[in-house]
Amino acid sequence: VQLQASGGGLVQAGGSLRLSCTASRSIFGFDVMGWYRQAPGKERELVAVMTSGGSANYADSVKGRFTVSTDNAKNTMTLQMNSLKPEDTAVYYCNVKYPGTQRVSWGQGTLVTVSS
Repeated sequence: VQLQASGGGLVQAGGSLRLSCTASRSIFGFDVMGWYRQAPGKERELVAVMTSGGSANYADSVKGRFTVSTDNAKNTMTLQMNSLKPEDTAVYYCNVKYPGTQRVSWGQGTLVTVSS
């Protein structure tokens, strides 16, 4: 599967962005889908994950500000980001894992820049 992440850009602190991750095949029945980010000079970190059962888990740093959701009809996972902070600046990546395989597919990343 190929993943296409989009929606990044430049926004002022306190603003909002909505990221999308569109898969080249159906995401129906996926095992886990997630958003990760990597800031300059830092390791990639988990932002949010969604399980096939609909449970969402978030990094403490984004709880209450970010919301992850999936749309099976559009083969898309979205990340609604509100109350953005300069420390949210990073390249955001999405991934997906399907049942029956350990393989995790990654998108190419989309840059989010939050100015103070």
